[in-house]
Formats: sequence, structure tokens, C-alpha cells
Amino acid sequence: MGVVRENRAPRRDAAANREALLDAARVLLNREPGASLEAIAAEAGLTRRTVYGHFPNRDALLDALAQRGSERVVAAIASVDEADPVRRLALIAVRAWDEIAGVRVMAVTTVRGPRAEIVDAALTPLRRRIAEALDEGAAAGRLRDDIPAPLLARLVEDAALAVFAASVRDGLSDAESRRLVVSLSLTTAGLGWRDAAELIAADPDLVAAPARVDPLWPPTVAIDVVADAAAADASGTAPEGAAR
Repeated sequence: MGVVRENRAPRRDAAANREALLDAARVLLNREPGASLEAIAAEAGLTRRTVYGHFPNRDALLDALAQRGSERVVAAIASVDEADPVRRLALIAVRAWDEIAGVRVMAVTTVRGPRAEIVDAALTPLRRRIAEALDEGAAAGRLRDDIPAPLLARLVEDAALAVFAASVRDGLSDAESRRLVVSLSLTTAGLGWRDAAELIAADPDLVAAPARVDPLWPPTVAIDVVADAAAADASGTAPEGAAR
């Protein structure tokens, strides 16, 4: 008769292990952009062998992380259902911020590094939603109509990304960043800056912090990683000044 082993922890299936690795990577890489696969495995409570069973190398894991992170942003703005195109654009901007805020260090390094094409393709539905709001706002005479909506949508996206970078570089608070990402998105779209400020002041819920925060994406202290993002990704070492 075989020996019955008690107190054996249930074995996680392959899909759960993969998700655990990606969850650990998004937390650890936000603190240490150059963290190794071994460090990520330790963060996830898994072995190095398990990591290589899912990702043949660090680049493959980072590719998957960029894809999943972008898909999370798209999912976050999918629920925005606002008839007014200007307010809808503001909500899209702040929902995207909510999804990225806790990992903005990693987000900045990702969109400025070799995975920019992955992110760009995955965020196509986001730009489509932005372009729809821009078209409607232009038709109503409230937003600019001198730039084609698809191009203007990219410029609005770039403006939001600039806020993410500034929040890391300059240590902006969450409240400051939320107001700025909405204001800059709206002014890029053609709304006057005073009008944008009045809209935010009249509707404070528009930039209110969410009631629930993803525990896997904790608030991030400002660290100087933006300029060295590509070098860190290529070398596999954390940039100077990164939190340890």
C-alpha cells in the first residue's frame, strides 16, 4: 500500500502559474526594471524551471506582459458609456490612468522601449474609442476638426503618455496626475484650457480616485528611470536610481 502524504499543497495548473508569473513581473519590474527571470520567479513563489516552462527567455515574458497590460487598459475603457463626447473623452483618459497609475514606471519604459509596437497594436481599440469621441465632438463644434480624427487620437494618446512620464520624473501626486491627464487630453483635442478646468471643477467625480485599488499594482514612488529605460531593457540591469 502506498504511503499517503498529508498537508501537500495543491499543485497549480499551468495557466495559473503563467498568470502568477505575469502578476509578479508587473509588481517587481515596476520597482526594479532590470529584474531577472530568477527574481521574478522568486516573487511569484515559483522555481526557475517553471518560468522557463512558460517563457523561453526574459524577452518573451516582457512581450507577454506588454500585451496583457495593454489589453487591461482597453478593457478598462470598454465600460465608458457617456453620451457627451467631451466628457466621454475625459473618462477614457482617467480610466486609462487608473489602470496604469500603479505601474507607471514600467509603463513608461515599455512604451519607449522595444515593445512599443506590441503596445501600439494592442491599443488600437483605445484609439478607435478616442477617435469616435473626437468625431462627435468636432461635429458638435466643441472639439477641433482641422486634424483627422485617427491622427488626433494618436496625439491625445501621446499627451496622456507624457503625463505618465511626468508623474514619474517629477513625482506628481495621484490627484495632480489625474487632473493633468484629463486636462491635457481635452486641450489636445481642441478644448480650451480654461474650459477644461471649468469642466473638471464642475464635475469633481470626473477625476475622483477609484474606490478600489488593484492590490497587485501598489502606488509607485518617483524614480528616475525614464531616460535609461531602453538601456535597462537591453542590458537586463536596473537603471541607476531605481528603487531596490
